[in-house]
Amino acid sequence: MKTIKNVLICGLGAIGSIYAVNLYEDKNVNLKVLVDETRFERYKKEPLLFNGKEYFFDYVTPKYSLTADLIIIATKSTSLDWVIKAISGFVGKDTIILSLLNGLCSEEMLAESFGADNVLYSYYIGHTSTRIGRNVTHDGVYTTVYGEKDNTVYSPNVCAVKNFFDLTGIHYKIPEDMEYSRWWKFLVNVGYNQASAVLEAPYKVFQNSQRANNIALHLMQEAVEVAKASGVKNTEKLIPEVLEILKTMIPEAKTSLLQDIEAHRKTEVDIFGGYVSTLGKKYNIKTPYNDIIVEIIKAIEER
Repeated sequence: MKTIKNVLICGLGAIGSIYAVNLYEDKNVNLKVLVDETRFERYKKEPLLFNGKEYFFDYVTPKYSLTADLIIIATKSTSLDWVIKAISGFVGKDTIILSLLNGLCSEEMLAESFGADNVLYSYYIGHTSTRIGRNVTHDGVYTTVYGEKDNTVYSPNVCAVKNFFDLTGIHYKIPEDMEYSRWWKFLVNVGYNQASAVLEAPYKVFQNSQRANNIALHLMQEAVEVAKASGVKNTEKLIPEVLEILKTMIPEAKTSLLQDIEAHRKTEVDIFGGYVSTLGKKYNIKTPYNDIIVEIIKAIEER
């Protein structure tokens, strides 16, 4: 079995910092955090504060020389083009890449650049973490869902990551049907990320208002239709399972897309509603709710 020691984390935001902090004090892990030159200087002067504690990570830029055993990508999807160029010097023939980016396209793009054998499907699910400036707060409730598209038999890469997560205490799940699982997470983002951005609403609004929740339901139902047309199995279970996870979310927590709106950052709406609309055109399925919410969120961005 492959042994994972050299780990590169790309992205130190609300998600990436969870993994960096988890691995920070593990003496069996050689952890590097990949940043651009601007962040390199800033983080040296102003270290990350995670739940009130300062962390002085070993930051590297794309010029650094290292072949990573595992690369965890946790940037925004809007940075993927930069990421692909930035990690190219760290990828060897046995490097395993986990992309925790939102949406359904990053693994395919990474596979085109580095080979499908190096890339596993993955995503983060759990309580929302919040980053304001250099301060990140999180309650530790999360799961790393990963694997091949079909995990009825674990591949060597899946086993290697499983062993590493067991040793380091990173929470994980390996679903048998990864494609279904990925679409389930995608529905969460299509429904609640987008609706929350327009309504400026934390999770409690959807937990308590049927009218607000109906907006998310309409958005998700369109995504279910394109998922079915894409060949995803058991699509009738998707929305009921999303509604169950909604009950467990912290009422005051805000989605990542709403946090982006409030911070005046470019959002990931193109890989949520935009992707549903694109697939709708491909399969001749009408997606009016996603079509209009994309326009509304882009108008908010322009404002």
